[in-house]
Amino acid sequence: MTTLMAPAFARSPIHTGPFPAGPNDGITDVPGVRVGQVTFIEGDGPLHPGHGPFRTGATAILPNADPWSVNVAAAAFQQNGNGEMTGVHYVDEFGYLQTPIVLTDTLDVGRAYDGVVDWMIKRHPEIGVHGGVPLPIVAECDDQGFNDIQGRRVGPSDVVRMLDSASPGQFPRGDVGAGTGMHAFGFKGGIGSASRVLDKALGGYTVGVLVNVNTGIDNRSELVVDGVHVGQALLHELLPVFPNRRAAQLRGRAADGSIIVIVATDAPLDPLTLKAVAKRVTLGLGRVGMISHESSGDLFLAFSTTRTISQADVAGGKPIETNSERIDALFEATADATEAAVYDALFSAKTMTGANGITLYGLPWERVEPMLSRAH
Repeated sequence: MTTLMAPAFARSPIHTGPFPAGPNDGITDVPGVRVGQVTFIEGDGPLHPGHGPFRTGATAILPNADPWSVNVAAAAFQQNGNGEMTGVHYVDEFGYLQTPIVLTDTLDVGRAYDGVVDWMIKRHPEIGVHGGVPLPIVAECDDQGFNDIQGRRVGPSDVVRMLDSASPGQFPRGDVGAGTGMHAFGFKGGIGSASRVLDKALGGYTVGVLVNVNTGIDNRSELVVDGVHVGQALLHELLPVFPNRRAAQLRGRAADGSIIVIVATDAPLDPLTLKAVAKRVTLGLGRVGMISHESSGDLFLAFSTTRTISQADVAGGKPIETNSERIDALFEATADATEAAVYDALFSAKTMTGANGITLYGLPWERVEPMLSRAH
């Protein structure tokens, strides 16, 4: 089932699948989940490596107010590994997430990691003195060319500030946070999110997805929106503007891009089932035309807010969900919300000019909507 609606702030204009969205149509519809962002849009004109212009930022997802004290069940899945998501070996070995998740640009991974550690030590001074030490989850997409990535604009103190400000409820999408410098199918990319709420007979669970879409600058033809080959229809329109040959020299990983996908649910799932949930992200991405290029880093993580363990190694939360009909519904909701989150990113992102005068156009809903109406 597909529903078209007029786009509004921070909501995808396309609803996919049989399940309704939550009130935010975002990952924060899962109770307890918080999102924070910092955005840097500074300077214009030619790229001066290390000095700007900057089009970058960071986005944080917290499973609860204090993930160090209350760890949540989690699992990661790698569709294509030409990218980085730190800390996932621990998650897959232990089966729990114990830090915030931070998304940022490639060269700011280390600085973001420092910021998470600073934030956690500030809240828990015993870290590194007695007890455990955190292994933060930091994932990246490459915004070089559009952003002065050498400048490493995201600092540890920015990440601390972002984590302090993370909150439930609605949050901006598109050209914000980690999505500020991203491109997708030759359009402006960025942060998108969506949610789906299962019927009471299926547990009444919520699935929320947040994506950082950076899926390519020269792959326009691949874009599919709600089954319609929109990329083919706009193959020669609204193309990226490169003022000179030097600005156009984006190749390999910088041109092919990446995508990071975070899935949250309040369904009480064990790590094995959460890995299966993370795998279903691929189905939603396939619907929008993604083929996972060789140079792409496509990395996913799923967590359950209701299967927990405390620092005292006391397990808590609801009994693990094992009903196959409910788990299949969670799989379907994950694929649907992933697809919708990508659309959310594409339609929320606006036209932006970055370093060296490179301009990426936002995907215009007013051009796409008539195509979808004719097709459906």
